[in-house]
Amino acid sequence: MAPQTDESTLVRNDDFAPTLVHWQRLHGRHDLPWQHGDAYGVWVSEIMLQQTQVQTVIGYYARFMARFPTLAALAAADEGSVMESWSGLGYYARARNLHRAAREVMQRFDGRFPATAGDIASLPGIGRSTAAAIATFCFGAHEPILDGNVKRVFARVFGIEGFPGARAVEQQMWALAHELMPTRDGAAYTQALMDLGATVCTRARPRCADCPLRARCVAERASRQRELPAPRPAKVRPQRLRFALLIECAGRVLLERRPGQGIWGGLLSLPELTAQTQPDALAEAGRWLASHGLSDHAVEAMAPVVHGFTHFELHLVPLHVCIASSAAPVLAAKTALHWQPLDSATEAALPAPVRKLLAQHDAGRRTSRRLP
Repeated sequence: MAPQTDESTLVRNDDFAPTLVHWQRLHGRHDLPWQHGDAYGVWVSEIMLQQTQVQTVIGYYARFMARFPTLAALAAADEGSVMESWSGLGYYARARNLHRAAREVMQRFDGRFPATAGDIASLPGIGRSTAAAIATFCFGAHEPILDGNVKRVFARVFGIEGFPGARAVEQQMWALAHELMPTRDGAAYTQALMDLGATVCTRARPRCADCPLRARCVAERASRQRELPAPRPAKVRPQRLRFALLIECAGRVLLERRPGQGIWGGLLSLPELTAQTQPDALAEAGRWLASHGLSDHAVEAMAPVVHGFTHFELHLVPLHVCIASSAAPVLAAKTALHWQPLDSATEAALPAPVRKLLAQHDAGRRTSRRLP
């Protein structure tokens, strides 16, 4: 709940939007590559910007749009090529949903991106705030948004207590977002909120001296910038242990295309084992190798790679197998298995911990070859 404040000393709420719109025209961002495109380009950028910084997205956005310049091109692409273009950006469910949504637009809306926030939100992977932003930027709607940047601005300016991800706090912020949304200059106001949170009202080092809302900001007046918004309540993340085969042959590594669903759905990865302990994993690895005609090869457990997810911490233990070229199994065209050159493995559509593991392994392999 917001604390009590002396409203006579604060800028009135009806001045909130005009103040931001004026600031955005003078100090906001106007040269982002998706700001002057069509709804397709704005949509792609909004999905990429979920959980990812602008500077990281810019390069990926340019490459993605060069490969899939239109919504029809994205819908016609196979999932593997979409995942490959997304590789390294993380949160791969975004890419799968983007691809599914493109195909739904072709089928449900005759290839025309829907114009209302409700229709946009009906597509896979598009939430309430993202749909509102697209409708406002591209179709002249006046729909309020509430992304992470906006939540931070609201929490500080209005002194809203509690973790913004909590249902009650989020509902309070949505009500405020509707109250503050102007009936004109909707796109400029929405961009201003995004720009303010991204460039001025930042998480770690807010530039309060440059903020157009400084006079009304509860956090600034009470020196509570570090306290607001309240952090996510601390939880001990459970650990999950997984074992995977790192099968190396003549500078190549054996990868496997994962099923479309799941945390790494549609990505290439190391063949994963089901065992939960190292002795069981070694035994399972032996059976896997035998089923592929590789029963005489030694299996060596390597150091685990640790990767943090939102709800758990993954400990991925690679079981290394080195085979000669003459022993390499011939893979059928339709198999999920795929030989990938190690020196280009990090360019494939890989999960982040597998990419890290292969990069480290390739670097070690190159170093050992240079040693006398």
